[in-house]
Amino acid sequence: MYQSQPDNAPNVPRRVIVVGSLLAVLVGAGVVDRVAAVRAESRTAEAFQDGMGTAERPSVHVSGFPVLTQLARGTLRHVDLTAHDIPADGTTRPLPVTRLTVGLDGLKTSGSAGEAHAREVDATAFLSYADVSNALGVTVSQGDAPGRVDATASLPLIGEVTVSAALLAAPGNRIAFTDVRAGQGELLPPLKEVIDRALEEPIALRSVPRGLRLRSVGTSPDGIDARFTGSSVTFRPDDTSAREASVR
Repeated sequence: MYQSQPDNAPNVPRRVIVVGSLLAVLVGAGVVDRVAAVRAESRTAEAFQDGMGTAERPSVHVSGFPVLTQLARGTLRHVDLTAHDIPADGTTRPLPVTRLTVGLDGLKTSGSAGEAHAREVDATAFLSYADVSNALGVTVSQGDAPGRVDATASLPLIGEVTVSAALLAAPGNRIAFTDVRAGQGELLPPLKEVIDRALEEPIALRSVPRGLRLRSVGTSPDGIDARFTGSSVTFRPDDTSAREASVR
């Protein structure tokens, strides 16, 4: 009489096989989606670097899963970007941006890496006191109250004087110095002339993407934080004059 031989292979439940297969598919899909995200991040960083002239490519993070679905629709829901050392634009009181952090909602990319368009943008430009001092010709440091800075002017054989000024977001993406108050030292006429020349006119922030509007200005121990918002902002490489936007 024939007797079947015992099967030495383990009896694996079908449910385990199905679950394992699903996990493998999900892991594979996750890897593919992450590759797509990395590519989108690289293309966005390239467009921004070319458009803003930064020496180093900015860091970019695409939020949301799956990214492949967002790419298929042609719009990324949210992208965070951080760029460093954006050079000054223009020779009249040039002021570089030490660090720019940007949140972009509804980012559309064109067929090439050379253009990126965002529906809404929220950005903060950090301006170091060293760069602000170089642009103004006086030594700028944190003031004794939020939103205020100290400006120190010195001249050989005359002396040194420090005044305090409040920061104000002025039209045209400019930082105005208001409510100037006497501080330390005697404000002699030559020193007053230096202070007036430095603080009388607002300083323009040209090293940010066009289409962003300056909303507020604050101070920190190391520099000035300028917050911007904008709508329908387009970044284009090698054509900074063509960056367009409608703001509200």
